[in-house]
Amino acid sequence: MKRERKREGQFETLESAQDFVTLLSETAAEAKRELERDVQRESVPSRRLDALRLAAYNVDKLQLHLNRSRRILNDLRTLRRLLFEERKVDKANPVKGADVRQASLLRLNSR
Repeated sequence: MKRERKREGQFETLESAQDFVTLLSETAAEAKRELERDVQRESVPSRRLDALRLAAYNVDKLQLHLNRSRRILNDLRTLRRLLFEERKVDKANPVKGADVRQASLLRLNSR
């Protein structure tokens, strides 16, 4: 099985990955709404109704994972900014800047 080469520009940054996760999350939310409508339309218990409920359950799980992925990507962006000093650090009061970095890291560890 041959691996496809990554397309240029696709997921080169955390921001592009975050955009993709957001788009996928929106698509999953729309699929969930459609599945819920289909479940409500089914009047009698059937294999179709069971399949619709299973699909809705799996979309719920997907949404949960996407929300977690979005938070992880956001945390990675925050860490990148801290590590590469992309965030403004108060140079007049370096202790304050260190406190901000420490507080951010503590927040990440508490999850």
